[in-house]
Amino acid sequence: MVDIDGAIGFVVAHGDQVDRARLSWLRSGTAPQAEVLGKAEMGQAPEGGWPAFWGGDRASIDATCFRLAELDDLGALDRPPARRALAWLVSRQRPDGTWEEDEALAGSAPPWAQPGDPEARLYLTANAGFWLAVGGPQAAAPGEATGNAEANAHAEAVARATQTFRAAMREDGSWPSYLIAGWLGGALLFHAGWYYEAAQIQVLLAERVPDMTPADVAWLAMAFRRVGMSADDWLMVAARKRLTETQRTDGGWPSDDGPAFDVHTTLAAIRALR
Repeated sequence: MVDIDGAIGFVVAHGDQVDRARLSWLRSGTAPQAEVLGKAEMGQAPEGGWPAFWGGDRASIDATCFRLAELDDLGALDRPPARRALAWLVSRQRPDGTWEEDEALAGSAPPWAQPGDPEARLYLTANAGFWLAVGGPQAAAPGEATGNAEANAHAEAVARATQTFRAAMREDGSWPSYLIAGWLGGALLFHAGWYYEAAQIQVLLAERVPDMTPADVAWLAMAFRRVGMSADDWLMVAARKRLTETQRTDGGWPSDDGPAFDVHTTLAAIRALR
């Protein structure tokens, strides 16, 4: 059984102010202070996205999705910075329904975000589509008609992303991209009601869970739980078993990106195990 108290203790001991606020929101729905929200939202580019540490001042799709994940843990997806970021993602969708980083980032982007690479393109499409689906269209203001143009564009972008990922799947349910694209795309399909296609992906992911890193399992489980998958689903049961096996004695789980990101992985696990 996962030691949730140990995981909480790890975040409290090793996390910063924003991390601890994320933990409070995830555990008890405690709204973060304005100062914390300001820190989490800082650095946003004028156009609405956030730059990656490897991309200078130019907004990155990959980095923006990562920041939206943090803001989601603070209950802040309905705040103006997140709404601007989601609108920016809609504006960056390509005519074929995909997303790709700006060509200006080609010299610095890592392989998974490299402009022109088809695997990176499908991963970014699943990632952007997932966060647009999770974020949902902007709620109408009092007195404003629902179905406004912005909300319609948002919903259309999600539908196109879903269809694009579904069209890219092979007959056996596999996908021509990175492992992470599978669970993001599978969660996107699950959210849209394409349960058969989502189940195809779940089967393939479940086969790989026993050999996945703790970080991959945590993010996989978090993504499917975020779109409403039951904690009793067989994929979630497999993920929980793997997280139980890999939890460290200090309560945390290791990141694939080094110790500096262990708290992020642990928060993802906490969210997935709620």
